[in-house]
Amino acid sequence: MSKLWAGRTSGEVSSIADDFNSSIRFDCKLYKQDITGSMAHAAMLGAQGIISQAEAGQLIDGLQGILSDLESGALEFDFGCEDIHMFVEQVLTQRLGDVGKKLHTARSRNDQVALDLRMYLKDQIDEITALVKDVLGAIVAQAENNKGVIMPGYTHLQRAQPILFSHHLMAYAMMLLRDLDRLGDCRKRMNVCPIGSCALAGTTYPTDRRFEARKLGFDDIARNSIDGVSDRDFCVELMSAVSILMMHLIILWASWEFKFIELSDAYTTGSSIMPQKKNPDMAELVRGKTGRVYGDLMGLLTTLKGLPLAYNKDMQEDKEAVFDAVDTVKMCLKVFAPMLSTMTVKPETMKKAAQGGFINATDLADYLVKKGMPFRSAYKISGQIVARCIADGCVLETLPLETYRSYSELFDNDLYHDIDLTACVEKRISEGGTSAASVDAQIAYVKEQLGGGNV
Repeated sequence: MSKLWAGRTSGEVSSIADDFNSSIRFDCKLYKQDITGSMAHAAMLGAQGIISQAEAGQLIDGLQGILSDLESGALEFDFGCEDIHMFVEQVLTQRLGDVGKKLHTARSRNDQVALDLRMYLKDQIDEITALVKDVLGAIVAQAENNKGVIMPGYTHLQRAQPILFSHHLMAYAMMLLRDLDRLGDCRKRMNVCPIGSCALAGTTYPTDRRFEARKLGFDDIARNSIDGVSDRDFCVELMSAVSILMMHLIILWASWEFKFIELSDAYTTGSSIMPQKKNPDMAELVRGKTGRVYGDLMGLLTTLKGLPLAYNKDMQEDKEAVFDAVDTVKMCLKVFAPMLSTMTVKPETMKKAAQGGFINATDLADYLVKKGMPFRSAYKISGQIVARCIADGCVLETLPLETYRSYSELFDNDLYHDIDLTACVEKRISEGGTSAASVDAQIAYVKEQLGGGNV
């Protein structure tokens, strides 16, 4: 098949080199954006008098026909073409003759692919954003349905202080809100139109770049044509944002050692040899696929490092990496939201773990401080009492008052109220803390951020 770029060379490439060079196997994903962008380009060429309005109309109608045929299945991709751009132009020329050959006036595949990729990834950001909001909705619903459930909070994966389970959930909600911010910021910087940059230096034709940008929903145009075709920051930025998002998708509490929650059978599997097993395979796969997304990011960063301006064929490697990262995070989010929504919370298990971890020891020390004892002295006595409980096989709440008083005369009956787990939680009244009122405020904030409570 003769190449559209044949002229300076024969256009005859060895079959091995042709296959190595081809990108249509993966950039066919961009067909809708390529055709939509081409329709806007044809409209601009006609409006500027670079081609006639009649020719522009023919091109637009022909492109619409190709789009319709691809989406209906009447037309299939020709994987013998080098890329999606050449496929569309080839079919258009077959259908319209010489008029089809006028479409590529005043543009290059360099600015064309940069345009297609930005348009495609803007759409993908919108989809990812909606999926993140679904996960946030599931988190908020579980937080609201489990108010008052106490669990041990952890540092170093050691039981530390009592918190509300809803407080723990809202920590993930805050992470995901930041993810939404990053996606929004990335989309804003991505929403710059490179078309009209051509190969690297612009064009001699009297084009109207802003006409095309407006027609395609861009906020601005690339202000430098070299940067317009060579910039892939928007790919790296999106892959960085989804890498951080993947880092936030984790479920730990379903293991038997915790048993704080139980995942629905619909999101677990069994063992082929151990009949008692209920494995959180979906959650583990999300964790595993995080490494895959990180790898996509590092691969593209390495590909782009030190490239000379402007366009280089190395940049063809951007698409498979960013497509894989986007597809992976979407797949993970789609399973994560219903997995959270259908999980069962185990309040009694959490409470038992909280009681057995001496996580009210800080409150015990604070009790003595309020009675006038210096904190360091109170800290030491509290540690000694915890050691005593461990030796006696009891917890702070069941240790007799006379035993407490053997360590300090400051202890009195009001001690047991102060070290009650519910009281420990409710006393943490600082903004952002674990008290019920504070968690309610956090839930309200997340709802507001998602649009007036419409999660």
